[in-house]
Amino acid sequence: MDYINAFWVGGLVCALAQALLERTKLMPGRVMVLLVVTGCILGFVHIFQPIQDYAGAGVSVPLLGFGNTLWKGVKEAVDQNGFIGIFMGGFKASAVGISAALIFGYLASLVFEPKMKK
Repeated sequence: MDYINAFWVGGLVCALAQALLERTKLMPGRVMVLLVVTGCILGFVHIFQPIQDYAGAGVSVPLLGFGNTLWKGVKEAVDQNGFIGIFMGGFKASAVGISAALIFGYLASLVFEPKMKK
């Protein structure tokens, strides 16, 4: 049942993002930022964790999960370091994921022949 819940919730998130792309004049970058900010807000109002408990990776893998990770990092850093934690918490919490994306993207570019768009 966990797989089914992850599938339909993740599909719903992606379908909503696609609907924003299709039905509005929002550019893809803005929709991505909207998803990250929504994840931060859901974490702030303590709604994200119950949804994640129900849907697992269906909600944590899309950009909503990245936004929630940023929120958790900032909250933890502010609790430990005060005001300066606002600036360092997001970097500390997301460093592993961002580093992995960069490293694996670079390795993929070595294995496959990248082509420029025309």
